[in-house]
Order: sequence, then C-alpha cells, then structure tokens
Amino acid sequence: MAHPFLDACWGKATPYTPVWFMRQAGRYQPEYRALRSRFSFMELCKTPSIAAQIAVSAAESLGVDAAILFSDILVILEALGIGFEFTKGEGPCIRTPLRDIRDVERIPTEIDPNSSLHYVMEAIQLTKEALGDRIPLIGFSGAPFTLASYLIEGGSSRDHARTKAFMYSDRGAWRELMTRLAEAVKRYLLAQIDAGVDCIQLFDSWVGALSPEDYTEFVQPYLHPIFEAIGNQVPVIHFATGNPSLLPLMRRAGGHVIGIDHRASLPRVWQELESEGPIAVQGNLDPALLLGDEALLKERTISLLEAVGKRPGHIFNLGHGILPSSDPQRVRMLVDLVHEESNRIRNSS
Repeated sequence: MAHPFLDACWGKATPYTPVWFMRQAGRYQPEYRALRSRFSFMELCKTPSIAAQIAVSAAESLGVDAAILFSDILVILEALGIGFEFTKGEGPCIRTPLRDIRDVERIPTEIDPNSSLHYVMEAIQLTKEALGDRIPLIGFSGAPFTLASYLIEGGSSRDHARTKAFMYSDRGAWRELMTRLAEAVKRYLLAQIDAGVDCIQLFDSWVGALSPEDYTEFVQPYLHPIFEAIGNQVPVIHFATGNPSLLPLMRRAGGHVIGIDHRASLPRVWQELESEGPIAVQGNLDPALLLGDEALLKERTISLLEAVGKRPGHIFNLGHGILPSSDPQRVRMLVDLVHEESNRIRNSS
C-alpha cells in the first residue's frame, strides 16, 4: 500500500506532512458520546462492527492520513487471564494486582491472540474493509513496562512507587514478568499484522517515570525481541511520554519512528536522534493548544512545520491524545492547516 503516511514512516519524501491523532476517536466527539451512552467501553471494544465504525468515522470526519484500531492497550490482559475493569471516573482497575513471583508465575508464557483476542482481529479486518485503500490502519499494544506498571499498581499511578519497589527488590521476578509480557506483546502485534494492519504503534505511556539507567537495565532488553520479530513487515512507531532523556535509548531499543511528546523540542531531538542514522519522528504539538486561542494554535503549528522544513520522515501528531473537551471542528481545522501549510513549505523555492 502506497500512502504519504507510510512513506513518512519509512523516511521517504512526501508532498505534505501526514497527520493523525492519538485518541482521534473519543469523548470529544458527539457521535462517540452517543454510543457510550448505550454501551460500556469494553462493549464497544468487543463488538467488532461498532469498533470498526468508530475508527473509520473518526478518520473520515477529520480527514486524517491514518486510522487507528479502536481498542485499548489493556485488552491484552484478558489473554493473560488477568481480570480488569474500567470504573467510572477512576479509569482502569486491575482486580488482583501483582505482588510477588508467585503472581508472576500465573501469567502464561504463551498466548494465542487469534483465539483469546479474536474480537480485535475481527475489528481489524472490518476496519480495513471499510477503509479500502484510502488510508492505512494503525494497530497497537501497550509496551511491557507500561503493562507491568498497570499490573503492579492496580491502575494508573503518579509516582509508580509500587512498580519501582517491585523492580528494585526482586530482579528475578521482574525479569520473569517482563519476559512473559514481551512474549505476549510480540505475539499480539504479529497477529494484528497478519489480520491486516499497515503500521504498529507501541505505547510505553508510563516509562517516562524511569531514569535512563533504569530504562537501560529494566526495560530496553525486553523490547529488542518485539522489534526484531516485526522487522520490516510494517513500520513501528515507538512512543513514550514524560522524559525526553529516554528518547535516544528508545531509538536504540527499536522502531522505525520515534514518537516525541510536547515536552521536548522536536527539531532539536530529531537532530540528536539522527546522529546514529536516519530515523522518522512523530509529534509533537501540545494537545492543550486545541483548547486555547485559535491564533496561537495556528502560530505554534506553522512554527513547528517550518522548523521541520522539507526534511522527510515527519508525521504530525499531538504530544499525547486529543483531550475530551476539544472542539471537533477545531481538530478538523488543525488537520487542514497541517496539510496546507506543509504543502506550501515543501513546495516553496
């Protein structure tokens, strides 16, 4: 499949900067809120026809250059036999958090995603059928560290103290946990590729809580097998938030595209990352700019595009997901602005 988004992932020149958004299907959309008034979040995820409808509708209404599978990074936990639920106002809740090696040993060493997560694969197939060849489809998974953090904390966390205590106090248990999670993520992503996704994003949403030393010892070794297994079948976007000092280490861990959140200067970081060779980047407008003055939103967007200039391999995105209070019309305006201004910049003399 040839498309500017995929070309940018591979570092090729494109006529304009492709754009998509994390959480481009979500609570900021009236259509999505209407569905959520009738179904729970997991019911949406587990009904392939509705999941496909949500993904396609969001991409088409915004005019973005890629759709993303409608699912959640935690659904893989079902394949691991770990119960969880989404509680109102509290987010995900793990029913029985991990506390020691005995809990880790109950996690299976192998999973069959086509069986335990069949609804994800069906949603991929239906979404691809609906999209045709118009735009690519991105699949995804949570990364091993982020999944481990949820399992140990029991849900979201500000300081990840329990995760770090587990990691520091029993390296053998941590190694076993990360090995099992990495194997599950690898199998899950390979199944998504077989089902038809054109690109993968690996979300390491919580890894920014770690120091570079901890990342190198406790995270990086478990990412290599995932990236090696995927190889060049499809491009992989490696995304994390919160700690720009980890970006060079993430680049060494793997991925064809490095996702950069809004806490870093994308042009400067990109230059640093390319000291080890060409790499594509994704990002990195602050999502809160969509909530403020429209003139400032346009100014910051154009400034970012001009700083990138004509360099190939840039995918425009927010530093994280679209916030629920965002105006859908303003989000669509941002897509059009990126397309128009990047085309102007790339075709200027």
